[in-house]
Amino acid sequence: MYDVLIIGAGIVGTGIARELSKYKLKVAVLEKDTDVSNETTKANSAIVHGGYDAKEGSLMAKLNVLGNSLYEDLCKELSVPFKRNGSLVLAFNEEEANHLKVLYNRGIINEVPGLSIINQEQLRKIEPNVDEKAIAALHCSSAGIVSPWEFAEALIDNAVENGVEIFLNTEVKKIDKNNNVFDVHTNSGIFHGKYIFNCAGVHADLIHKMIASESYKILPRKGEYFVLDKSQGKRVNQTVFQCPSKLGKGILVTPTVHGNLLVGPDAQDIDNRYDVSTSTERLDYIKFKGSHSIKDINFRENIRTFAGIRAESDRGDFIIEESEEKGFFDIAGIKSPGLSAAPAITLAALNLLKKAGASLVLKDKFISPRKHMLFMNLSSEEKAAKIKEDDRFGRMVCRCEMITEGEIIEAIHRPVKAVTIDAVKRRCRPGSGRCQGGFCGPKVQEIIARELNVDIKSIVLDKANSYILTEELKK
Repeated sequence: MYDVLIIGAGIVGTGIARELSKYKLKVAVLEKDTDVSNETTKANSAIVHGGYDAKEGSLMAKLNVLGNSLYEDLCKELSVPFKRNGSLVLAFNEEEANHLKVLYNRGIINEVPGLSIINQEQLRKIEPNVDEKAIAALHCSSAGIVSPWEFAEALIDNAVENGVEIFLNTEVKKIDKNNNVFDVHTNSGIFHGKYIFNCAGVHADLIHKMIASESYKILPRKGEYFVLDKSQGKRVNQTVFQCPSKLGKGILVTPTVHGNLLVGPDAQDIDNRYDVSTSTERLDYIKFKGSHSIKDINFRENIRTFAGIRAESDRGDFIIEESEEKGFFDIAGIKSPGLSAAPAITLAALNLLKKAGASLVLKDKFISPRKHMLFMNLSSEEKAAKIKEDDRFGRMVCRCEMITEGEIIEAIHRPVKAVTIDAVKRRCRPGSGRCQGGFCGPKVQEIIARELNVDIKSIVLDKANSYILTEELKK
């Protein structure tokens, strides 16, 4: 019997798990995928928005601004890369310039710090590669960039260190309630809990309908992206947006915390909640629109394209509430600025639990997260000392990103183990460079199999059944 069951291990589910791990509660996270952060959380723009875009008075507005303010300290505590690089919304004509004033006034009402409208000359000074046709911009110095999957992984690792249990490859099939206890039927067995947090992302409405009548719908919206090599990472310093439309914030161009350049996303309303395919037509559109903002982007330096699906709800705002079935909490419709708001959404979820009458007693001792290091960021003396301590840090596996065998082994054996090639990639970046794992991938697969003492053929790329090796051709 669990006090709380959390369905879904994206940025919100892992955040709630970590927050609840501070209390004397028995908590479990149920995740249908092979790893945490493996759907919307791993495939988005990685932007911590300022909060000027969300409608005044909405949950999005309130939680975006609060979440933004919590990021710096939280990422420092969890050893997650975060940079407050600022953002710009460009105007290319008088109509768009007038819309900047609307966004600015909304931001002031939403209490967004660091907002100003700058002219063409000021814009060129801070971003010289912006297209000359841009006549003005809304500048938000409080906006930032983060690594969302590393954030989610750090949250769940720390939660597990503090007693939370996580069950991967565990898909919810049915939910019943008997004598005020929820019975959650999964492909891995039945879990019993007093309270449930539904953090299932694009599947949240389907999970909701297992226990309550329909009260909202999730309308999947796909967006495609380019990831460009680090050679293009200095094209911009800040996140550069175009004026938003009814479909979203438009095509952005932004540096990433790891030094790449990200361009996208478009917006496509779709029916298939699993469709993360990309198309030449949509990518050409993104290339055209991105070049409209930042001149001379060399798209030949593209190293990867991908797509993510946003959980757009028919309510148009975050859904953070107790359902008609008492003790079942929906944390749904967490589209942009969901990543930005995530730390605040976690606190809002905790308040739901308090209001429902749950007994919340802080633990006598909370285990602080262990610090993670990037070997290549160490000084020469520190590297030498680390190699002397463990010679596996002297063996380079990923030459694109300069990742050592020691770091890969540490990633595999974190509290939530990395058991797929992409799980290791998300934790310490082998395969994230120009060759995209073409050279280091087989070695990473070999290390995972060795460290977990399993058959190398059982190691998959990412999703279940994404096998790489099937049989030997020669003995």
